[in-house]
Amino acid sequence: MPEDALIAPNADTLFRPLEIGPLSLPNRIVMAPMTRNMAPEGIPGPANAEYYRKRTEGGVGLILTEGTVIDRPGSRNMPNIPFIHGEAALAGWRGVVEEVHKAGGKIGPQIWHTGSTRGSVGWDPGVEVESPSGLVAPDDPRGKAMTEEDVADLVAAFASAAADSRRVGFDMAELHGAHGYLIDQFLWNGTNRRDDDWGGPSLPDRARVVAEIVRAVRAAVGPDFPIFLRLSQWKQQNYDARLAETPAEMEAWLTPLAEAGVDVFHCSQRRFWEPEFPGIDGEDGLNFAGWAKKLTGRMTCSVGSVGLDGEFFRAFRGHGAAAAGIEKLLARMERDEFDLIAVGRILLTDPAWPEKIRKGEPVGGYDPASLAALT
Repeated sequence: MPEDALIAPNADTLFRPLEIGPLSLPNRIVMAPMTRNMAPEGIPGPANAEYYRKRTEGGVGLILTEGTVIDRPGSRNMPNIPFIHGEAALAGWRGVVEEVHKAGGKIGPQIWHTGSTRGSVGWDPGVEVESPSGLVAPDDPRGKAMTEEDVADLVAAFASAAADSRRVGFDMAELHGAHGYLIDQFLWNGTNRRDDDWGGPSLPDRARVVAEIVRAVRAAVGPDFPIFLRLSQWKQQNYDARLAETPAEMEAWLTPLAEAGVDVFHCSQRRFWEPEFPGIDGEDGLNFAGWAKKLTGRMTCSVGSVGLDGEFFRAFRGHGAAAAGIEKLLARMERDEFDLIAVGRILLTDPAWPEKIRKGEPVGGYDPASLAALT
């Protein structure tokens, strides 16, 4: 056995089936969205299809694609991020879906707008980037503040992307509202300084635009197409940022989004085992996904350094990570704290990680060389 390999304890709790409306999943393991920036001209091809098919064959219950950008100027911050608009890109995604379905899997796109964030060094999208107030972080101007017409077009673009996703055969769709990208820039008071209907002093005020997007997406896809919404407290601009300081604030934030049509909240943490409000329920208390489930009654998906000993942003600095035990994950799954768990970097290195966990075979860590290739 390799020196860094581990054998997980009995993991049957991860392999219980789950139904989300009409979507039937064979287990609770989700492939987390991970930007690969390997779709030339924004069009996924056979290599992308093969990449996702391998993870399905390796035992992933649901594939969430890397972020795919909507039809808005400056919606991506790297040159080869895939589109989720235009017939060429949609035809490419149809090929991806067909490969995953042939392997018996389920797949949905993560639908995205990167806002005013910075991406590849030296790459210019060719248009001015946009954000709620022309800020990329508090007191850090970048790009233009969106007009009310821009916001209306943004809502329509998310709805169109979701409708196209269903049309090409995806099984569900996720809206990316986390990590300091555009939707999250509306939520964060540090980047949303608007005084119209899409701003305001409170988190529920600033969340109105997110509810509007969700309602438009729900109308576009119908009642029987699952909608996930990825959210985070932390931002890439500030790891310590928090939107909701108390459960009451979180409930006021998330309940209108659930009512607007979210089926599953995908609650992003850098480390899934960290309690969201330790002052209330202790160091072994509910994490973000646990509280979201408790407060809204909706299903939730957790994520954050599963099976590894280092958090994911280190990967972008070329760092690997050793295998870590999943006992904490299994304990939280046993108590139904959340319904799904998203797994990221380890699936880049080992597409068969879920099947190895199921069989009790040795699993290793994350090799940073995996980030450089679409294999």
